[in-house]
Amino acid sequence: MNRIVSAAIAALFLTACGNPPVPEAAPASAPVAAARASNIVTMSVEAQASSGVKVTSISAESVPEVIRATAKLTADENHTWRVGAVAEGRISRVQANPGDLVKKDQILAEMHSHDIHESRAAYKKAKADFARMQGIEEYRLKLKDRAKRLLDLRAGSVAQYEQAETEWKNSQTDVQNAEIEIEKAVTHLVEVLGIPVEEADVPQRVSGEDNDLIPVKAPSAGTVLIRTITPGTVVTPSTDLFTISDLSSLWAMAEVNEEYLGKLRIGMPVRVYVQAYPNQAFNGRIGKLGELLDPGTRTIKVRIELQNMQGKLKPEMYADAEIELGRGGTALMLPAEAVQDLRGEPVVFVKLSDDKFEMRPVQVGRTIGTDVEVLSGLKAGDQVVTQSAFILKSEFMKASLSEE
Repeated sequence: MNRIVSAAIAALFLTACGNPPVPEAAPASAPVAAARASNIVTMSVEAQASSGVKVTSISAESVPEVIRATAKLTADENHTWRVGAVAEGRISRVQANPGDLVKKDQILAEMHSHDIHESRAAYKKAKADFARMQGIEEYRLKLKDRAKRLLDLRAGSVAQYEQAETEWKNSQTDVQNAEIEIEKAVTHLVEVLGIPVEEADVPQRVSGEDNDLIPVKAPSAGTVLIRTITPGTVVTPSTDLFTISDLSSLWAMAEVNEEYLGKLRIGMPVRVYVQAYPNQAFNGRIGKLGELLDPGTRTIKVRIELQNMQGKLKPEMYADAEIELGRGGTALMLPAEAVQDLRGEPVVFVKLSDDKFEMRPVQVGRTIGTDVEVLSGLKAGDQVVTQSAFILKSEFMKASLSEE
């Protein structure tokens, strides 16, 4: 009893002096500390199956040597058309908008032009001249025949006959020239302006509308990319009204460093990746190497030709291009999904047993397609989680937070 009282008095004395007794620290939890030190994550076989966790035994693979470059998608200029005006005039109607799919010869817009009336007047004049020249040719043919009969009757001279024949032949030439003028007028009206040669042949539209308009037609099937006109716009033959492109093929214009120029060849295979579909490679080939080097960036433009039958790629998208140069050795490759970012460091999860996985830091290198090269931290034969690795990362983070 005296010992207890003495201890209490000593404690009060220390407290009064400003030095309270320090309590003993609680012993650390041995199982939690061990788990944290060993970077182990436990997940039952059933939980793995329901979460879609997939494990793959990695091995050294033969990988190609590739060049990586940034690129920008553009329309294929070989399948792009800029539709202009065929005459000076004023736009009356616009029937196509950017993004519309159009067919060959589909009417995009209609315009009024004085060229219609002038061309029809030229056609009528050519017809009249043709009829007049035919009449003259028939008359001179009769004169030639008459001169021939007089010559046969010895009532006329050879000179008179030859003159009549020459005038008849000249009339034939005039008829042929008049016929050519008609053909030219018809060609301009029908093939250039796209309107009937006679006003009576013009299809009638709504009453009160101008039924005599020049149609602006699509030269080929494609997508309308640009429209520069509205109703009322005054245009000239130098004005671009629409830009149409067949987007089933595109170009990717890549910027490749000067040091790789000697390794590039037309026809080399290329894989292109865009942000919209990061795990999908779009295959293409080098179509052309640029002639000029950019003096600022020391890069050369490389045109990559891409097929885009599904329409997933769009002009103006930014992309990453991988140009294959050939086989470049072996490496340990993993799907990019297998490598997780943990506090700014790349890690993977290696299977140790049926329900235990080790979080292991790795050093990564090149990215080839959807795979990434592992430089250190793994060896051939390791069982690595290659699908749903983020599930194990979440479990590991939960365990780490519970320790704190």
